[in-house]
Amino acid sequence: MNKQIFYKLNQLFVEDVAVSEITNGLRTPFYVYSRTVIEENFGRFKKSLEGLDSIICYSVKANSNLSVLETIAKLGGGADVVSLGEYKRALRAGIDPKKIVFSGVGKQDFEIAEILRSSLLQFNIESVSELEMIHKIAIRLNKQAPIAFRVNPDIDAGTHENISTGKADNKFGIPIADAKEIYQYASKLSKIKIVGIDVHIGSQISDLNAFRQTFVNLEKLIYDLKNINIKLENIDIGGGLGIKYTDDDLEPDLQKYGTLVKQILGNLNCRIIFEPGRYIVGNSGILVTKVLHNKKSQNKSFLITDAGMNDFSRTALYGAVHRLIPLSKGKIQKTELYDVVGPVCETTDTFLKNYPVAKAEAGDFFAFLDVGAYGAVLSSEYNTRPLIPEIMVYKNRFEIVRSRPTYDEIFDKEVMPKWE
Repeated sequence: MNKQIFYKLNQLFVEDVAVSEITNGLRTPFYVYSRTVIEENFGRFKKSLEGLDSIICYSVKANSNLSVLETIAKLGGGADVVSLGEYKRALRAGIDPKKIVFSGVGKQDFEIAEILRSSLLQFNIESVSELEMIHKIAIRLNKQAPIAFRVNPDIDAGTHENISTGKADNKFGIPIADAKEIYQYASKLSKIKIVGIDVHIGSQISDLNAFRQTFVNLEKLIYDLKNINIKLENIDIGGGLGIKYTDDDLEPDLQKYGTLVKQILGNLNCRIIFEPGRYIVGNSGILVTKVLHNKKSQNKSFLITDAGMNDFSRTALYGAVHRLIPLSKGKIQKTELYDVVGPVCETTDTFLKNYPVAKAEAGDFFAFLDVGAYGAVLSSEYNTRPLIPEIMVYKNRFEIVRSRPTYDEIFDKEVMPKWE
């Protein structure tokens, strides 16, 4: 566990707040984030980049709560966004638009137009078709569009196939072998301003060799572009650093990562853009849930919790494993093997299988660890289950930063047509 999430007098604390203090006044399930952990992770990442001309553009898709983005803004960070909604969130939280990169393989014309009317650091373009669409919009608005091409280096990052983005059969980026020709084409377009190059090979990466190979290929391409008089201001190398979800997970050495970037890309007279997401917020969050039933079947014991796959879908999407710990730890703690499942009417609503968990009964509270990334942002109202609250803790205070909607608020978004 993170040092800001710990047991004191056998009670689970986040910073200086006992989680039981929150459960006393708020119905589970809910997320809790430690602001201090986010600050520490950001500071650690920044320190590893000392000596580089760099900018940290936090990947908003990891956790887009305004309280998280406001924390990033106060630390001087920028944002990597993949929709107009995320762009507006970043602005609302106080992030400088000149520190925002707009990524994504399917940007829409209205998104591009609105952001062009405002400002940004660069569009990370993923196809010639997208380039031409942006150019047409820029002509119509009489704006210069700052762009970088995302190149696909065809490198296997050794991560889960659902979060791999740098192989040739993934949908992302332009083939690196075609990049020189496409950059030449873009350089002839009147309202396109080439400012950079972009690459992102996947998420939850622990092997630095995948990064090394990517950076070497990128360095060669940048020199090739210089030789045809295309000079770049920015090198966006994405994110992807993994975190430790289980005791068996490997975590990349951040200092070695920073050194690797400096050795290969640090002398190209470009600003390096980093897009960490999971690394900044992943271990900052817990998901607090209550046991509804301890159910015995012929072959298994089930803990049925009030959190469901609609609240937290990483296990259903990626087969992810998140440690589960009790909020109250007794002096003698017996464990049993459980399948930990939720109440949603899907077999995939399963968080853990045959997992040793502190012996539990209905009414006991537990916390899933390391859910600060890709938790609340992926949640839904499936089964008409309201989105669950998010809480931010800072030192000895906590605040609800997203409340649970009422059923009327859910229904009020819908209309029953009057056909007669």
